[in-house]
Amino acid sequence: MKRIIRYIFLSLTGLSLICCNQKKFDSEEALWTYMKDEANQYVQHKSVNGVDFSLIYKPTDLLVKQELVENASREIIDSLRARYGQYLYFNLTMSKNDHEILTELAGNQIQFGNMVNQLAFGMTEKIHLYTPQKDTIPMQDYIYPRMYGMSNNTSILLVYPRDSQLMKQDHFNLSIEDLGLFTGEVSFKVPVNLIKKQPQLNF
Repeated sequence: MKRIIRYIFLSLTGLSLICCNQKKFDSEEALWTYMKDEANQYVQHKSVNGVDFSLIYKPTDLLVKQELVENASREIIDSLRARYGQYLYFNLTMSKNDHEILTELAGNQIQFGNMVNQLAFGMTEKIHLYTPQKDTIPMQDYIYPRMYGMSNNTSILLVYPRDSQLMKQDHFNLSIEDLGLFTGEVSFKVPVNLIKKQPQLNF
């Protein structure tokens, strides 16, 4: 009996330590400010041949927040967290000269049309997520909102399954093939531990 009680105590202690390491915020703005601070390692930037790439992890609770109604019950919140928690979300932005990458191709109708088609329908073949052992995790979905020159970057929301084997790794890699902008392959290394202790919102 004493050994069982000791095991429960140690388990609860471990859980409390995990919770203590998980930051919580009262607003979306405060959470995003934390995520965008490079010191917290959730956002990464790279610049290749004049093209600026930025990759930031999007916490589960930001997806949950989008669906919550006022005074939602704890059961609803937990249900939404469970649903969205099955996936990993990343915002990938790309720009050149502080413009959408499409803007840079506006003078060439053929290149412009090819890029529009690629961004809208072909990014599953251009962006890859894989483990250190080179096992590829297929993209679940992605969202590319066409901004028609009204933004200073091209933004894509990437969605991947929260694969159990992936989450056992120390890190994984996300790479973007050359999209015709002469950048070559651009790769980001994402620490898994950061996702496990991702910040939450105080609902």
